[in-house]
Amino acid sequence: MVTVSIDRFSGFCWGVVRTVQIAEDQLAATRAQRNVYVLGHIIHNPKEIQRLEDKGLTTITVNDFPRLANTGAKVIIRAHGEPPSTYRAAWEHGIEIVDATCPVVTKLQERVRKFWDQGYQVVIFGKYDHAEVLGVRGVVHDQCIVVKSVDEALATVDMAKKTVLFSQTTMDRPTFLLIRDALKGRVAELIVDTMEEIATEFHAKDTICGQVSGREAQLAKFAAGNDVILFVAGRASSNGKVLFDVAHASNPRTYFIESTDEIDPAWIRGMQHIGISGATSTPQWYMEEVQAFVEGLCATEDVNV
Repeated sequence: MVTVSIDRFSGFCWGVVRTVQIAEDQLAATRAQRNVYVLGHIIHNPKEIQRLEDKGLTTITVNDFPRLANTGAKVIIRAHGEPPSTYRAAWEHGIEIVDATCPVVTKLQERVRKFWDQGYQVVIFGKYDHAEVLGVRGVVHDQCIVVKSVDEALATVDMAKKTVLFSQTTMDRPTFLLIRDALKGRVAELIVDTMEEIATEFHAKDTICGQVSGREAQLAKFAAGNDVILFVAGRASSNGKVLFDVAHASNPRTYFIESTDEIDPAWIRGMQHIGISGATSTPQWYMEEVQAFVEGLCATEDVNV
């Protein structure tokens, strides 16, 4: 008998749940006016974006602020957060901000600003143009270094300066630790080269969200326990890429899909245990749709042979 199961640890993290709930509440409160907007895609999942747009949520950019000036518009700041300049621009245009920034991201911004104020060279492990990193960069007036690998860190970070390393909240912890250790090694080299205790300080702050990193071991176990895995996520999701790699490493028969249209029946032909998992931005309701679709495929003769 074929079983199609959903990973019980997959789906929205609490930060995304909070953001979506705030959007739902705002839409319900202003249904007649239809004046609720979100700055950028509310999460990196096209299915959930479409569901909320169908309810009246409109996606905009900061460039839309002038036309919304003094119209009673409410603009939601999504979970990724925004730089201080966005809040100033909203105030200048008479736009009400509804702040749905994930508290984990808010805390990251506060910690980065604190070290920058103390004169530290700030290094961020993350993606330079990711929305969350744009917010962090804005907090320090873009005076930080963003790296994605050990090689980038060693090539761009001057360890003769007192330095602090942070991470975008959705990056993978193993790479963060490699970057941390490489920069620590560079400090040790500097001390040996100068034959004295130099004044260099180095701090590494693991700011990866626990709900992201905590899923990795559970996902690896789930993937290994199934014949095939369908990993459901938006292609723009950084967290989705990280978790897909975890699942694929544990089970090479792991396939990334954004919608059911992408499922190849050959993937599941003859398989007895089919698992479905997703990113922290993948809605439960869509994973259930994928489950129903796969069960329908399994009911056909050509898939079960």
